[in-house]
Amino acid sequence: MKRRYLTSLLAVGVAILVGCSANAQKGDKKEAEAPSAQIGQKAPNFTLMDPDGNTHSLSDYKGKFVVLEWVNFECPFVHKHYSSGNMQTLQAAYRLKGVTWLSICSSAPGKQGYYEGDTLKDRIFQEHSQATAYLIDSSGTVGKMYGAKTTPHMFIINPEGTLIYAGGIDDKPTTNLEDAKTATNYVRQALNAAMKGEEVAVKTAPPYGCSVKY
Repeated sequence: MKRRYLTSLLAVGVAILVGCSANAQKGDKKEAEAPSAQIGQKAPNFTLMDPDGNTHSLSDYKGKFVVLEWVNFECPFVHKHYSSGNMQTLQAAYRLKGVTWLSICSSAPGKQGYYEGDTLKDRIFQEHSQATAYLIDSSGTVGKMYGAKTTPHMFIINPEGTLIYAGGIDDKPTTNLEDAKTATNYVRQALNAAMKGEEVAVKTAPPYGCSVKY
């Protein structure tokens, strides 16, 4: 009787472990699902708030070129592009050409790069950002939707709402400020070509930087 009881108990334990394993595999599969944003397809809409509490939806900028820049001011790779003035120069130059530039921070509360209130506003001011808006994605929903992996990670959407570029900002994955001056800037290349009605030669490139702090 005792042996039969132990056998039954063991069978129940195995069943529970198998069930947990199956659920874990389902969870892993869900985590591994491809992001909604795909090159050559319509960029998924989203709505996020800026530090002043104003909402910004991608659909608000229909008919315009839109650049999405994933940012974390504490990341040394982001520091490279802001301290050298490279990012702000791009932001200002293309905004003058009618491009909407949205800097998005997907850092979760308590993680590197997350700020709120006046601290966030002060930091944006200190970095001399020239973006159209800085948007807060503390839940990470939009970052995961677009498959944002690093800071910076760049995405370009054309006036028809199609994603035409996704990847690294340039071809020099370093933290050296001087490299920003001599690198091949894929964002500049893609915008210049697309705004002339030409095919974007490089539609994707490996993103580099710090991991997004989801």
